[in-house]
Amino acid sequence: MASLLGVTASPPSTSVPGPRDDGRGRRGTLQSRSHAHGDDVGRHAQRRRRLAGIGAASLPLLLGGCQLPTFYGYRGQTSQAHDEFLLYAGTVIAAIVVGVITGGLILWSVVRYRRRSDAMPRQFQYHIPLEIFYTAVPIVIVLVLFGFTVFTENKVDNVSPTPAVAVKVTAFQWGWRFDYTNQHVFVQGVRTDNPDPVGLNGNTCTASAPTPNDCLGPGLVLPVGQTVRITLVSNDVVHGFYVPQFNFSRYALPGVTNRFDFNVARSGIYRAQCTQLCGLYHAQMFFHVVALPPAQFDAWVTGSQPQPDQSSVAQPGTASAAGTAGTSGRSASGARSAGASGSSAAPSSTVAGASSGTTPTGPASTAPPASNSARTTPSTASTAP
Repeated sequence: MASLLGVTASPPSTSVPGPRDDGRGRRGTLQSRSHAHGDDVGRHAQRRRRLAGIGAASLPLLLGGCQLPTFYGYRGQTSQAHDEFLLYAGTVIAAIVVGVITGGLILWSVVRYRRRSDAMPRQFQYHIPLEIFYTAVPIVIVLVLFGFTVFTENKVDNVSPTPAVAVKVTAFQWGWRFDYTNQHVFVQGVRTDNPDPVGLNGNTCTASAPTPNDCLGPGLVLPVGQTVRITLVSNDVVHGFYVPQFNFSRYALPGVTNRFDFNVARSGIYRAQCTQLCGLYHAQMFFHVVALPPAQFDAWVTGSQPQPDQSSVAQPGTASAAGTAGTSGRSASGARSAGASGSSAAPSSTVAGASSGTTPTGPASTAPPASNSARTTPSTASTAP
């Protein structure tokens, strides 16, 4: 029939669609797959960005309920000590972050570029962006740590023009003397003797401290929440004034006066000691800090101030030498005691009511000084009219 009409039937086409076909050809199929894959990648990237935003927004809330680890240090019982702790903890955390990143990159390089065949890998000499990165990042880290260090040191070394309490701390072989210049009270002790075992809430020091060893040596009594000015001097050799829980250490140097402030945040008993080898009994040159609430500190000052004593007043026609050991002193245990005059050794383990202005001197020999554990009132010089 087709031949009669003059129409020639052609066989079905078996040609393969060209590479430019957009129908069901291979090229069109690959493009559709690539578009689908691109859409999936875009959705995953958007999801990751959304999760990262949620994590960044919730990070302050999560960290707000946490405390920095101490890293085997002290958080600090003064405002200055807490600033030092923050600097120390921040430095350790920065070192951990840098160490983790560096170690991770090393391990990744070992695994990623491990030997797979005997073929020589591609060699290149320079990688400018990478070199700039690992040169600039350490410089930035050092500058940031340097800035925080300077800022913290300035806060620690800053002294207030109007301190509430002023204490002159004198170190000598082998003891300490604390002169409260405004309250006219001083505490002096040699080695491990505690002449004024004051503690918290009217208790003794050993009853208030975590361990009895925290009460060794004389007690530096300070008020809580007030600025205390410390003036540190040495009477003979180099000593070290160190309070561990205050994160503070400072040399006591002969002929040099060091001044610094303490703002104690919490009441408590804090052990302290000399940290510089200063002679035979250096290992026993302890003291401790007694931080009292302001009301208890004022009560301690009032109880430590000298009381009028008629027996210590010089009578007409007599004279008493200034600076000798006190008369009619009240011992820390409540017993009566009298200091002997003419001794070349310094009075040991004494807490006195009035400061005579004399400088304590250490023992004249290397033998352990005797302890009288007395509260003494230095006598004043008077002459007959």
